[in-house]
Amino acid sequence: MRARIYQPARNAMSSGIGKTRHWVLEFAPEQAREIDPLMGWTGSGDTQSQVRLTFASREAAEEYARTHAIDARVFAPHKRRHNIRPGGYGDNFAPTRRQPWTH
Repeated sequence: MRARIYQPARNAMSSGIGKTRHWVLEFAPEQAREIDPLMGWTGSGDTQSQVRLTFASREAAEEYARTHAIDARVFAPHKRRHNIRPGGYGDNFAPTRRQPWTH
């Protein structure tokens, strides 16, 4: 069984970082998906591809994979850079602002 261990990225629809602090172990699909000729749905007999385990740390996920003889590959997370302006949002309305604030 092949698996990957990674830290999920944040949701693109929000600026929050909820649900991104844990690590995930996902199994790679071993069979290709098939299209049902009657209904057109896609399906597979591979039940391991539905399993998604979460761990509090990277070491815990690696230890689980090692003890259960799972060939796991670890992907390093891409940390985003914080966008913090020196004055912040309140600086737009400060009375000491040198240039006029317009839309």
